[in-house]
Amino acid sequence: MIGIIRVITTADADILSEHGKLIERRYGVKTVSACIPDQPYGIYDEATERQAVPKIVVLGQRLAMSGCRALVISCADDPGIDALRQQVPVPVIGAGSATALLAKGYGEPVGLLDIAAEPPRVMKQILGEQLVWHASPPGVTNSAEVMTPYGRKAALKSAREMVENGAKTIAFACTGYSTIGLAKVIREELGVTVIDPVEAEGLLARYAIKN
Repeated sequence: MIGIIRVITTADADILSEHGKLIERRYGVKTVSACIPDQPYGIYDEATERQAVPKIVVLGQRLAMSGCRALVISCADDPGIDALRQQVPVPVIGAGSATALLAKGYGEPVGLLDIAAEPPRVMKQILGEQLVWHASPPGVTNSAEVMTPYGRKAALKSAREMVENGAKTIAFACTGYSTIGLAKVIREELGVTVIDPVEAEGLLARYAIKN
């Protein structure tokens, strides 16, 4: 079983379980999802990341003790990943590093679709010179806003602009885009490779529990 750590606080069971369901459908593995408390807008700057890290560690320990054979931090910043790895005996996978590693493997110019002014450090480090474009939809600054009709429309427009300027691969730097199913829309409408962070983290987690 894979433990999915959500870094946006929600009482909506459908939103909470969406990433786990995506992984289950795609890879045929069982998941359990849980979210950190008191962060209804998720992680969107350094202050909210600092607040989240100890919560992520506690939640990860609880999931590992419940029998999860791998843990996924479903956030493109990979918050708290080093701290959690020191506290649990199972593999811990971050959405950001998983996404960047898969995008790098294609060897093509990457456009990063984000919600922040700067790319996640881990993704920028892994992609290096392949990271050619970085865009955040105007007016979309946190995961909750991604899940609005405006956020979805603005994100698609930003992706289209990157493709029109030469991006061959679009990688998401926010798992909120996974929640709204944006990868399928971009693939169908723009005809480019899309690296979805939940699909990426699930792929690595599947390998971890199958080996």
